[in-house]
Parts: sequence; C-alpha cells; structure tokens
Amino acid sequence: MIQKLNQDSIYLEKLEELFTNVFTLEYVKKDILNNQFTNYFTYLIDNKPVAFINYFIMYERAELININVEENFQNRGIASILLDYMIKDCAQKKVNSITLEVNSTNQKALHLYRKFGFTQIAIRKGYYQGTDAVLMEKELV
Repeated sequence: MIQKLNQDSIYLEKLEELFTNVFTLEYVKKDILNNQFTNYFTYLIDNKPVAFINYFIMYERAELININVEENFQNRGIASILLDYMIKDCAQKKVNSITLEVNSTNQKALHLYRKFGFTQIAIRKGYYQGTDAVLMEKELV
C-alpha cells in the first residue's frame, strides 16, 4: 500500500532508520513543510514502511529525487509500483516530462527506468564522487 508522507507521519522515523544515507528526519520534515513542490510517499507492508519515493513537481516538469527499497524487499516489484504511481500522479497533474539522474554503475536502476520509457539525454561526468551520472527523461505529453 502506498501512503503519502507529511511532516507528522508516523513512518518518518522508521524510514530514517532504514535509509540512513538518503533520508534524515530533520531534512525531510523541513522539505515537506517548506517546499511546495516536493512529494514523499512510502510503500507499506503489514503497516510498516519498506520503501519510499521522493519527487518534485514544478509546474509542467517533474524530477525524481530518490527511490529506495529496503534490501530485504528488493526484487519484488516495489520500486516499479512506486515509479508507476509517480508517473500517473505526474500525468494527472499535466506534467510534460520527468527527469532523473542515476549513477552510471547502477544497472538495476537503469533497467527499471528504461522499462518505464526513460531515455538517456546526457552524461554528467564525475557527478557521483568520480562516477558519471546518466541524465534520463520521460516525456508524458
């Protein structure tokens, strides 16, 4: 089940425990409170968060910021469910295109994004501490 996160969500602390490198309670609460463009959703199994997605919708454009699935729950289609949810949300809100950056060595993520129709539009040399980033885009209109 997908659940929208807000600054008072009971799931925030658990997500911080699961994803310490990319999810900090203080930052996420401030982002939700102060950034009108941000969207956070979590995926629940047995009422426990096991994944999250964060993206911006800025008028006619969206950007995927983060999508993470707890290691024990990977390869179950959860990232696909969250990405599909985001794409449908963006289409409903009349977004023209979605962009994202992904580490060029992250083959699982690259496969997922290609499966959903994202195409490479640029390479950002050395973007991730010396590793290239692949800039990808999906046109919705």
